[in-house]
Amino acid sequence: MSRLDRTSLAIPYDQSMTATLFTRIIQGEIPGTFVYRDELCVAFLTINPITTGHTLVVPIEEVDQWTDLSDSTSRHLFEVANTISNAQKRVFFCERVALVIAGYEIPHCHLHLIPSNSMADLKFENALAHVERKDLEQAASLIIGELRATNVDGAV
Repeated sequence: MSRLDRTSLAIPYDQSMTATLFTRIIQGEIPGTFVYRDELCVAFLTINPITTGHTLVVPIEEVDQWTDLSDSTSRHLFEVANTISNAQKRVFFCERVALVIAGYEIPHCHLHLIPSNSMADLKFENALAHVERKDLEQAASLIIGELRATNVDGAV
């Protein structure tokens, strides 16, 4: 099945297909810097951040396009994104947190939460090609600390 065929389906991927990069991160096959996890989704920092604290909210179920998510999963992802974004605003002292859904990089729905102070902060071409693990862990620690301080279930 071609990528074009997969992205046009309105159903989750067949289990016999190769797991996405995000599924491999969720399952622990590839390291991830998690800030949140529950039965429906996870949130972890991207290894190619546009700004410090750039976080991805990803459903555990492999669904390519966000428009193909079930209503309940979609609502849940946006609720989690809202909670994490509020924590990001408090710890990174940004004017707002942009929410972007593009989905061209990996065929597994993901919401980008990007701490920002202007539109200039939202240029994907400015994403870092490499970031030190300790820098990701430091940013994650700030988010996790704020989530725990506000008693968020799911904070890791």
